[in-house]
Amino acid sequence: MLEKNSENEDSARRVLACELRRLREAAGKSLAQLAEETNYDRTYLHRLETGERLSKLPVMEALDRVHGTGELLVRLWRLARLDAFKDKYRLFMQYEAKATVMQKYATVIPGLLQTEDFARLVLSLGPAEISPDELEEAVAARLGRQELLHRSPPPNVRIILDEAALRRPAPDRKVWHEQLTRLVVATDSPHLLIQVLPFSAGTHGLMDGSLSLLWMADGSAVAYLEGNNSGDLLEEPAEVARYRLAYDRLRDAALSPSDSVAFLRQLVEDSRP
Repeated sequence: MLEKNSENEDSARRVLACELRRLREAAGKSLAQLAEETNYDRTYLHRLETGERLSKLPVMEALDRVHGTGELLVRLWRLARLDAFKDKYRLFMQYEAKATVMQKYATVIPGLLQTEDFARLVLSLGPAEISPDELEEAVAARLGRQELLHRSPPPNVRIILDEAALRRPAPDRKVWHEQLTRLVVATDSPHLLIQVLPFSAGTHGLMDGSLSLLWMADGSAVAYLEGNNSGDLLEEPAEVARYRLAYDRLRDAALSPSDSVAFLRQLVEDSRP
């Protein structure tokens, strides 16, 4: 779902890049000085100022601290990272950022719960060639989405994870073990629940891809269907209700939350390097 950055001078990404340079120059600091104060590479900081790279949240937090700008750069970053996604997915992410309740069915480990190493692996396996810089850009964008799980108050999230997602290990056993451990740790949150849909549940109506159902504070809802190379955002209440019913049926067929955690813990034990 990633696309190359827009060259639009009014894009949030361009605004962020210009602001980073303006703040540094206003403080009378060189890139070398800023690198020393933040512990980030000088070349990397330069590429942020030119808009060549999309940073990660901790980088923006560090720069906000150094410049004494509160959360200005973090807020700009939240807008700028949307530039990395295609239009339909960008709109979905805007809904996702405001959702108070999320219900998801995934046939692969969802980006919201991926470790950095696993995300890098998955994103490198796409059919299109990707350069090292583009890969790191994609990883940063994906990890940036995970911020919404830590906002205050956090959304209430239920994820039905197809067993197929758990039976295709990463080639690197350590990466896979850490990814499975990440899933178990996620279940400790009172706001996040994972259910495993076992193979024994048989065929069902959502086998063609992944589904996200999002509810806003005002009670409105949207559904997002995602396949390998496509995504459809549904806002019509009747369509959303139809997919909510399909999701409810899937939830009833999945392992209970406690049995799902036990299932995941066993996978963690079996995957130890």
